[in-house]
Amino acid sequence: MKKCKIITRRKSNRIYVGKVPIGKNAPISVQSMTNTHTENIPETVKQILDLKKVGVDIVRVSIPNLESAKSFREIRKQVKIPLIADIHFDYRLALKSIKYGADCLRINPGNIGNKKRVSEIVNAAKDKNIPIRIGVNSGSLEKDILNKYGTPTPEALVESAIRHVEYFDSLNFNTFKVSVKSSDVFLAVEAYRILAQKIIQPLHIGITEAGGLRTGTVKSSIGLSCLLLQGIGDTIRISLAANPIEEVKVGYDILKTLSIRSRGVNFIACPTCSRQEFDVINTVNQLEKKLEDISTPIDVSIIGCIVNGIGEAKIATLGLTGGHKKSALYKDGIRQKNKIKNEEIIEQMEMQIRKIAKNKFLKK
Repeated sequence: MKKCKIITRRKSNRIYVGKVPIGKNAPISVQSMTNTHTENIPETVKQILDLKKVGVDIVRVSIPNLESAKSFREIRKQVKIPLIADIHFDYRLALKSIKYGADCLRINPGNIGNKKRVSEIVNAAKDKNIPIRIGVNSGSLEKDILNKYGTPTPEALVESAIRHVEYFDSLNFNTFKVSVKSSDVFLAVEAYRILAQKIIQPLHIGITEAGGLRTGTVKSSIGLSCLLLQGIGDTIRISLAANPIEEVKVGYDILKTLSIRSRGVNFIACPTCSRQEFDVINTVNQLEKKLEDISTPIDVSIIGCIVNGIGEAKIATLGLTGGHKKSALYKDGIRQKNKIKNEEIIEQMEMQIRKIAKNKFLKK
């Protein structure tokens, strides 16, 4: 199916987190963050590897104390994916993380302390040629800015961000990206819109502390889509009170829906009604679980009857249209001679999808 290209990306500088390019029309990267105790090295490594399986580009790891910094050094040795060290309050932890192999730092300069400490972090990052994210959050604004505005506002977030951007500029350091996050969708979106017009650095976008899997997905989808449709955003993180793997899945689903970046199987499935000839919901749920390892973009339609089934099947890579006892299979819009028995749909569709993915991979 031909996609409508309607998004013009905001112009920005290019930086690299490890080997992952950020900004200047690079593919929008999908990030997540471990929620294990960093000191638990095996558990943290496992979670990072699990995130890699579902396509994460960059993983952030919190460094709340010296012990976690030491653990980070061992974690870095065991995984190849780019790692961001998340630092608050103690600038010495940032210096340790740089020494121990961080590909990027995330700091909120407002809670690091005086400018001397921030400059030490910047100088160390310069020496190792690694970038920094200036992470401004509505929940941790500087006291003077809160006193000025009375409450977190888009203008307050932007003022905080610009303050740190200008300081980084004064240190002749331009290898950084910026975020201005809030759990309030309107506040975050407006802050990003204002900031996008004031700086040329890449923007990391997200709705922070968005909530649980369902509500957080809805809030993040609305907020990020508002920004992405305007070309704002170079890297994203979906902040969910859920398994981090779900953050990556939702991130890709948002990018996939907006025709920005595709990964894995895109299922087109009907919401079902009494016309369905097989259990569509169970079929889609089972196939989504079984095919999580597929990274090749494939459009697959699974429709329970002929009302919309034929039309959807004709514009999908692989399509299934429900029929009595047997359902019709379409490949690249062409109906196949052999139908699939309804009780064998899950098994047969998995086999067909894997075959297509393999063939596409070999043609690369």
